[in-house]
Amino acid sequence: MAPLRFSANLSWLFPELSGLPARLRAAGSSGFEAAEVAWPYAEPPEALARSARDAGLRLVLINTPPGDQGKGEMGLGAVPGRQAAFREGLEQAVLYAKALGCPSIHLMAGRVPWGADRAAVKSEMETVFLENLRHAAGVLAQENLVGLLEPINTRITDPQYFLDTPQQAAAILEKVGRPNLQLQMDIFHWQIMDGNLTGNIQKFLPIIGHVQVAQVPGRGEPGSPGELNFPYLFQLLEDEGYKGFVGCEYRPQGDTAEGLSWLRSYWDRRGHPHASP
Repeated sequence: MAPLRFSANLSWLFPELSGLPARLRAAGSSGFEAAEVAWPYAEPPEALARSARDAGLRLVLINTPPGDQGKGEMGLGAVPGRQAAFREGLEQAVLYAKALGCPSIHLMAGRVPWGADRAAVKSEMETVFLENLRHAAGVLAQENLVGLLEPINTRITDPQYFLDTPQQAAAILEKVGRPNLQLQMDIFHWQIMDGNLTGNIQKFLPIIGHVQVAQVPGRGEPGSPGELNFPYLFQLLEDEGYKGFVGCEYRPQGDTAEGLSWLRSYWDRRGHPHASP
């Protein structure tokens, strides 16, 4: 059974360091082979690609731009009236993905508009999302890229987010029916919304293109106290034959490198040669 491959989410890890180049260096020296970053758009793509190469890392995931965060936007994929902005953001994400050699882009669904009733706008938002996803699948296919849909929990993290359960995301993917669109499983969000992780992992793994991890409920390291048994979950992913990356998208409880003891012990069990912090 192949060991899992981990990527450092640099929007979350190494907050003690300012700037992506410094975080990339720290991730490389901590033993990671890959990194992901939500929004790399503050850095020129070529400079970022150089920093990743210098750190010995490959970028494996970025997000489409959030939209106007000053107006509370968090992705545009399902937001009525923002189709043109979604397509512009997609073009920018594709430009970065190509420059970075990054295979996957998280196509952010976005939030239910403020003041709107979720049930009342659900059908219209899904129609917009399907239209945007069909467009995105075509654009991404030309560049051999994968688009990912990530449900985000509406109980703790983002009460307005449109896409909040694996079942909802899987149903939308089935309606779009494009093989280069897949599911992004953030175990933190899935546990909060639906639990039943063993069953859901086994059911949805054939359409899962990326995994992310954090402990519940505090969103700390997998090794921090909480309700999830990560050695079990990692073994389950291995047993089920998961081949993608596992993104470390958590809030370090202290120094990031010291907090990686859970990962070093995983690597030690699997005979992975890793750097010491």
